[in-house]
Amino acid sequence: MAIPAPEKIEQFVSPALAQIGLAVEDVKVVRAGAKSQVIVLVDADERPDLDVLEQATHEVSSALDAAEARGEADFGAQGYTLEVSTPGIDAPLTQPRHWRRNRGRIAEISLADGSAIAARIGALSPDEESIILVTSKGPKGRLKAVGQRVQLTNVARAVVQVEFSNPPAAEKDFAGLDYDDALTRLEDNK
Repeated sequence: MAIPAPEKIEQFVSPALAQIGLAVEDVKVVRAGAKSQVIVLVDADERPDLDVLEQATHEVSSALDAAEARGEADFGAQGYTLEVSTPGIDAPLTQPRHWRRNRGRIAEISLADGSAIAARIGALSPDEESIILVTSKGPKGRLKAVGQRVQLTNVARAVVQVEFSNPPAAEKDFAGLDYDDALTRLEDNK
């Protein structure tokens, strides 16, 4: 019998991963003859470190073995390689946890109206419906951080960008404010 479909694998492993604070981001099955690959991408509010990924790999492996022992899955005699990883920096921000985890980082954001902005990710609203985006304006050496509130439903696509220099202090401070304080600053700057 063939390796189960990605949806079935997700059903088998999600409860075990939830117990260690991880969510399944995606499951991929790469069929490659005698040695296929099962890739489970996991995520959390905080970026999982290597120790957490090691524990996640053990949990996923145990969950798949248990599903096979219960007769719910049959991997047959076909061997497979299990890979448990995070989605990576180039993965689009599609869930509130993605925005929380990448707070303070620069993202390229395409809005539903067709406009685009490169902005630092600030606080996510408590209801997880809007985000504060921070940019700088003004002459070099006297940059002022400015922000805007954007509804997540108005974001068509957002991807974190690799940043090689230190962020402007004003941007970093604004992005670090909690949501209510950031809204207050937005009102004060009008």
